Amino acid sequence: MALEWYFLRVQVGREDTIRQSMMRRLKQAGIEELVPQIVVPTETIQDHRGGKKVVKRKKLYPGYLMVQMDLSDDVWFVLRETPGFGDFVGGQATPTPANPDDVEKVLATMDSSKEQPKVAVQFKKGDRVKIKTGAFENTDAVVEEVHADKGTLDVSVNFFGRPTPMSLGYWEVEPI
Repeated sequence: MALEWYFLRVQVGREDTIRQSMMRRLKQAGIEELVPQIVVPTETIQDHRGGKKVVKRKKLYPGYLMVQMDLSDDVWFVLRETPGFGDFVGGQATPTPANPDDVEKVLATMDSSKEQPKVAVQFKKGDRVKIKTGAFENTDAVVEEVHADKGTLDVSVNFFGRPTPMSLGYWEVEPI
């Protein structure tokens, strides 16, 4: 049995539902051992909403599934007949397996974000922001540097006519 990874196009926004449907249909056909994994490529994102830390899943590739399978006619038929299935990525007549390096990169991204969730920072250098907390509440500032890995921003606040550098969490500011 030659297990290889394939990328499938599916309806955007229904990836999890289509994945469940494919798994159920494969089990009903008695061939689930030919398809050990169907994965919705996601990463874990950490954000702050209303002063609380929120961890959520974000799809890396909306509209795509990764499937590890031994591609037989039976498996191909079950997958193709699943509602929401589009087509295989790469092959016109017959599906072509995904590059193992590409698959490894996606799986590594998923694993690393589970251990250490990425921080959602929507600011970039030069953005004007308003400070929401602390002694400088409601003061305008300019983003000088973004530290996405730490979730902090270095900002410059005009204080007594002089630019004063500060380091703040991205949740402590809002865009102007």
